[in-house]
Amino acid sequence: MKFIHLSDLHLGKRVNEFSMIEDQAYILKQILGIIKKEEPDAVLIAGDIYDKPVPSVEAVELFDDFLKRLARQQAQVFLISGNHDSPERLAFASELMEPSGIHIAPAYHGTVRPVSLKDGYGTVNIFMLPFIKPAHVRGIFPKERGESYTEAVTTAISHMDIPQSERNILVTHQFVTGALRSQSEEISVGGSDNVDASVFRMFDYVALGHIHGPQHVGSETIRYCGTPLKYSFSEAGHEKSVTIAELKEKGNLQIRTEKLVPLHELRELKGTYEELTNRKNYEGTKTDDYIHITLTDEEDILDAVGKLRVIYPNLMKLDYDNSRTRESKQITGWESEETRTPLEMILEFYEKQNNRPMNEKQKELVTELMEKIWEDNR
Repeated sequence: MKFIHLSDLHLGKRVNEFSMIEDQAYILKQILGIIKKEEPDAVLIAGDIYDKPVPSVEAVELFDDFLKRLARQQAQVFLISGNHDSPERLAFASELMEPSGIHIAPAYHGTVRPVSLKDGYGTVNIFMLPFIKPAHVRGIFPKERGESYTEAVTTAISHMDIPQSERNILVTHQFVTGALRSQSEEISVGGSDNVDASVFRMFDYVALGHIHGPQHVGSETIRYCGTPLKYSFSEAGHEKSVTIAELKEKGNLQIRTEKLVPLHELRELKGTYEELTNRKNYEGTKTDDYIHITLTDEEDILDAVGKLRVIYPNLMKLDYDNSRTRESKQITGWESEETRTPLEMILEFYEKQNNRPMNEKQKELVTELMEKIWEDNR
């Protein structure tokens, strides 16, 4: 049984106020090409289809088109809601879609019935468990333990009829203890959302969603496929991919990945303004990638973002790394303010804020501005 594992599409997401819809459409088309080439028995989509519970029209239309194209390829699709999705909205008209091979998990109400597929090795049961919280599970099973996420997921699994002589796959969306996180994920305070990997021991493969970096957790059979796109600069070093798994006889699982190439990369650049605007340094590179620039100039560059976007049109973020930003001095009130002139107070404030005094040109500018303000207010 061959299946393709996807998750965390986050359709409709904005990164640093840049819409990712065009990039998402591009990568979904690439994923469809991989699915057509691989001809899997099933496509597993492990939650966070959308970036918001009430997604934008653009996001809904994009996913609608993706599902229609999957149905045309006669792929069996199994998808669940993640913590960013509304399970009720996502499962709308799910029963009407099932004849087309699109299986959508309903909102969790205590029962998870598997969909069974067959191949030359026998039956494979696919269980779909959407994102759940302890409070939700306690409301359904008040007599059972469900204070923690581990207990909640354990309770949900204990109410599944899992035939151990057959091969069983679980599609779910949770944070498994030990997984490496990225800045673009939603994190619970104090790691309270941790689920111990041992709760999944009854399954031959666990297709996880929620964590944005592809990885195994605890076992080769428990895997996050990661996002198809980079959604924060903490993921700049990630290589995004599609996970392709083949489950032969029970206990024989083979996993490989197919690299995804985005429309725009997320890249980080560091240097002086002069270095980053020198044609020799950027010529031949993809300057339309999504860029995070860290300037090392000691003096702030006037309208740096506007000037840099002439070369790097998709500049998302600008920082400085210099003596001012590396040192942090607390700014407190001054003693004897009555005896200080406004200029002296401004000079001291500037020095405490920037860890260096104003130069003569800056002093002249400030003096001129102050004199003009006083003149205008007379």
